[in-house]
Amino acid sequence: MNIIGKIKKIEYKPYLGKELIEINLKDFNINSSPTSSLIHDNKKIFAISRWVSPKRTRSYPYERVYNTLKYPKKITIIPVVKDEGAIGERDYLNWDTVSLMSLLDVFVILAYYETAEKKRNKITNQKFNNNFVIKKIKDIENFHSSALHWNLNELTENLTDIVKNAKKSYEKIER
Repeated sequence: MNIIGKIKKIEYKPYLGKELIEINLKDFNINSSPTSSLIHDNKKIFAISRWVSPKRTRSYPYERVYNTLKYPKKITIIPVVKDEGAIGERDYLNWDTVSLMSLLDVFVILAYYETAEKKRNKITNQKFNNNFVIKKIKDIENFHSSALHWNLNELTENLTDIVKNAKKSYEKIER
């Protein structure tokens, strides 16, 4: 079955978003910041949300993204893969996730976990590579096209390298 449609216009007004804590970019750490917050660098402010898994149904990340929708420049950080070890789950990023974020004008930072702790046969307390995330935020600060253009570029130009970094990190965690 094929379903074909055309989206002509997206309009919404967020009503229930909570007030976000503001953090200076120089003090920002994606791993210890709130799941939704405001980041400021010089005169620019970004609303940031963080996913803990690429799978939309396991950690319910839409609330975090929703809390950022009233701000002009929205960024969400999504791991491309989350592996929880031999007895845990393994989740991967899906195209429709990035597509939905593009429709909502949300810039996606495709990220990877760099460190974690082992707990029996499971991996826990996974941490993003904070320097990588900050570099991407600065790249978005200088990017003057739409979130759609950014997201498509990330998928076509940078996804392969990010997945390789994720694989290397999980190999390191395994050791």
